[in-house]
Amino acid sequence: MEEDKRSKFAIDLTPLKKYPDFRNLWASGLITYLGSMITYVAVPFQIKEMTNSYIAVGISGLVEIVPLILFGLYGGVLADYVDRKKMIWATEVASLVLVAILLVNALSPNPNLILIYVVIGIFAAVNGLQRPSADAILPRLVGHADLPAASALMSLRWQLGVIIGPTIGGVLIATFSVSVGYIADIATFFISLAFLMRVKNVPANPEAQKPSLAGLIEGVRYAFSRQDLMGTYLVDLAAMFFAMPIALFPFWADQLGAPWALGLLYAAGTVGSVVVTLTSGWTRTYRFHGRAVIWAAIGWGAAIAFAGLSNSLILVLLFLAMAGAADMVSALFRGVIWNQTIPDGYRGRLAGIELLSYSIGPLAGQMRAASMAAVTTLNFSVTFGGVLCIVSVAILALCLPKLRKYDSETNQYAVEMRRIRAEDEKTE
Repeated sequence: MEEDKRSKFAIDLTPLKKYPDFRNLWASGLITYLGSMITYVAVPFQIKEMTNSYIAVGISGLVEIVPLILFGLYGGVLADYVDRKKMIWATEVASLVLVAILLVNALSPNPNLILIYVVIGIFAAVNGLQRPSADAILPRLVGHADLPAASALMSLRWQLGVIIGPTIGGVLIATFSVSVGYIADIATFFISLAFLMRVKNVPANPEAQKPSLAGLIEGVRYAFSRQDLMGTYLVDLAAMFFAMPIALFPFWADQLGAPWALGLLYAAGTVGSVVVTLTSGWTRTYRFHGRAVIWAAIGWGAAIAFAGLSNSLILVLLFLAMAGAADMVSALFRGVIWNQTIPDGYRGRLAGIELLSYSIGPLAGQMRAASMAAVTTLNFSVTFGGVLCIVSVAILALCLPKLRKYDSETNQYAVEMRRIRAEDEKTE
């Protein structure tokens, strides 16, 4: 009986055992995230050391928004037309080159701040091209019934990178320099590409349309035709815009009297996420995905608000971990809704829209947090943002009954996709 209870909550590793291509994709992404998170810590730290300005660090998030919107949407259109594995490969190589540019700039006698912003913007464009293909490839590598478990494993991959990467990055930067952090990131790309080579090609559907504005508009119309789907985007946008304090971490560590804990601040939220992911077995049988997304977003806002009220490093880390746990519940169920209800012909374009929903919110939220901290205080910016998150999500929940009442057993899109995938798997 006790073993049955443990298996009910333990993360399902079936996709890693069952699908070799998924296993190699998972390993490739894990290595990439480890390195990218080192750079993720290094860039704001370098800007902070160069300028000692809240606004300068906040701008690093702001410059990503426009290229992410443009290339995220275009990347979604491409993901429905090109080989998704090849797109991931090409953008990984492009990212390697960009980190090399950051390294050369860091090694120069007078690093150029404008160049850092330009590279960050190009990074956003490359990310916008890659992520729709990376998200849309999943239903082509695993069976329909294994998608919830695969989504949880993809989240775990990201979480391990976010926990280990910033920790390693913080140590490398504090012990050596920002340049060493960039070198470590470059090394991880070569390992990642070696795993990615072993993933099979995933060509587009033969009936796929050529990339066009009309195709993009068709995907946007599909998204707007579904209140449950749009609800997942809007709730996440609101939560991240109002309650994303990452731009404040370099200053928060100093304020807490623990500059050595910068990496811990970045990693704390992901620790909570990992706990949820490792006990995510229950998500396989929970039906009310929309309700879970809403309450989890409210929990995120509440935890961030409490973090801003504390001046204790231990309590701040604890509340950030709780926020990460709530955010992961939301992410798991948003991912399941997306993967189990969107037709493959729309998957790339919708993945581009999804990218905007979970990326623009945090990027704009960093500028919101930094600007408010500059005119008030760091703690006020964090706590007030958490309160605004709770209020906005509650209002959205009232206005989005189809999201609030979403049931995976009865939702018309979920039922139809189950039927289609069952027929496809019979013919394979």
